[in-house]
Amino acid sequence: MVQVEVRPPTTATVAVSHPRLGSAVSRLPGLVVVLALTALAVPLGRLVPVIGGPVFGIVLGVLAGLLIPALRAERCRPGYDFAAKNLLQVSIVVLGTGLSLQQVVRVGASSLPVMLGTLTIALGGAWLFGRLLGVRGDTQTLIGVGTAICGGSAIAAATAAIGAKRSSVAYALATIFTFNVVAVLTFPPLGHLLGLSPEAFGLWAGTAINDTSSVVAAGYAYSQSAGDQALVVKLTRSLTLVPIVLTLVLLKSRRDARANGAADTRRLPWRKLVPLFLIGFIAAAGLRSAGVVPETWLPTLSLIGTVLITSALVAIGLSLRPRELRDAGPRPLLLGAILWVLVAVGSLGLQSFS
Repeated sequence: MVQVEVRPPTTATVAVSHPRLGSAVSRLPGLVVVLALTALAVPLGRLVPVIGGPVFGIVLGVLAGLLIPALRAERCRPGYDFAAKNLLQVSIVVLGTGLSLQQVVRVGASSLPVMLGTLTIALGGAWLFGRLLGVRGDTQTLIGVGTAICGGSAIAAATAAIGAKRSSVAYALATIFTFNVVAVLTFPPLGHLLGLSPEAFGLWAGTAINDTSSVVAAGYAYSQSAGDQALVVKLTRSLTLVPIVLTLVLLKSRRDARANGAADTRRLPWRKLVPLFLIGFIAAAGLRSAGVVPETWLPTLSLIGTVLITSALVAIGLSLRPRELRDAGPRPLLLGAILWVLVAVGSLGLQSFS
């Protein structure tokens, strides 16, 4: 009698016979590392909201990769890549539930000229001073978009749209974080020195400070009504993500089309020109505005969005090589400083003329 040895299926066998299952299994090592660091970064971000979970996430990712080289093993990379791309896109959709279109309409009439003006200053300044300083490509784009719109969320959306380099994401986040802290410390005393009304200060903070947590911190440090105004202006400003991301995707599609020898972008499928995560963001904001998303869900949805975006940035940090940051030098930080001053001064100047 011939005996046949029966062996249990290996991971490689499962991957061959069930490609989707095998792909999911290959992501597990990296995802476990990402989720473990996220579980540390999110509470730290809630403890120190001016810094926030996403910034803690990318810092912890970079430090973990430096201190434990095994975390940069090839077997972890599928999980890191999945988190850095897919979880990042889902986070933008979830964050859309924090935007009420009724608030946009209510605040837009009075704040729209200042918001559009500061948006133009930030993006135009990024283009001009980025060229002068030699900060080009993804880094120039992310710092400009992050300063113009809403800090980390805008950087995340732009990254998902153009597939920005890891070093560019890290530099943009570091720049935004640095000037968020400076703004929280300096804006309230400057506002009192300038004699700004609560409404004027709220509009200034909402248009010239980047991340929501920093806008809230500076606004409510000034007064209750200033904080309320600043938060609504900030949320309204976030809606400009839609045209900016669409423009970035269109420009990238044109470059890719030229590189591939295509005549123009009209032959590209609409899914290439309108990212699904952007459609999800608009749909989520629409559901919130229609009252489908109850107010009681918002804190939980905000936490879920923070966890997702923090996970994505942990993965980016784990994949980052310190040499990529050293090669860029201090010029991106200088670009961020110039843009921050331009937007802060520009917001006050536009208010005085409106």
